[in-house]
Amino acid sequence: MAQQDDDGPFPEHRTTTVEQGRFCVARCTCGWRGPARRARSLARTDAENHSEGVLGRGAL
Repeated sequence: MAQQDDDGPFPEHRTTTVEQGRFCVARCTCGWRGPARRARSLARTDAENHSEGVLGRGAL
């Protein structure tokens, strides 16, 4: 797995997925949390969409 740069424009936005029982949740270091999903792939998509939305908006 490739290591992410810490020097990026938004280092505070790092997304992960977390297993919670039968569900998987996308989370970000900014405090954002996606909906609980049964499919890991959907949780990963939620995380990607959040990251892309943050980068598309510019500085917060």
